[in-house]
Amino acid sequence: MSTATPVTPAPALRPYLASDAPVLAGIFRAAIEELTGEDYSPDQQEAWAAAADDDAEFAERLAGQLTLVATISGQPVGFIALKGDKVIDLLYVHPAVVGKGVATLLCGAAEALAKARGTSVLSVDASDTALGFFQQRGYEAQRRNTVPRGTVWLGNTTLHKSFSEEKTLQ
Repeated sequence: MSTATPVTPAPALRPYLASDAPVLAGIFRAAIEELTGEDYSPDQQEAWAAAADDDAEFAERLAGQLTLVATISGQPVGFIALKGDKVIDLLYVHPAVVGKGVATLLCGAAEALAKARGTSVLSVDASDTALGFFQQRGYEAQRRNTVPRGTVWLGNTTLHKSFSEEKTLQ
């Protein structure tokens, strides 16, 4: 009898498809509800997750940006949306795959695309939950923000990552 641990397939990337919107909205909600509880109150989480309540509006937001989808065995498990080559607007990973490199893969791809398109500074308004992830990737805090969502306020931090100082091996 084998006691080998099952191997999880590596995540893959593909472009966003319109048919992804409902699944990505579910990932968005699950990530907020299950991963942000140490940093945000239930009322804040509910107000934040409500951004995906209007299916058409959420789909339009994803379609209007450069959105990449991470999949494992063909199933979406995370996504990133890059607004105007200079701003990471959305980065969400399903709680079941946290720590498996999905966010790192998505963020690395978005950074490479932004850099290839001539962006010298990439910006993100990171939640308190995601702040450490972005700081570990070399993003530097610029300012603290308070964002209204319905009747509550959410705190986040604007961070920048400069590509002009990075050296490329040739």
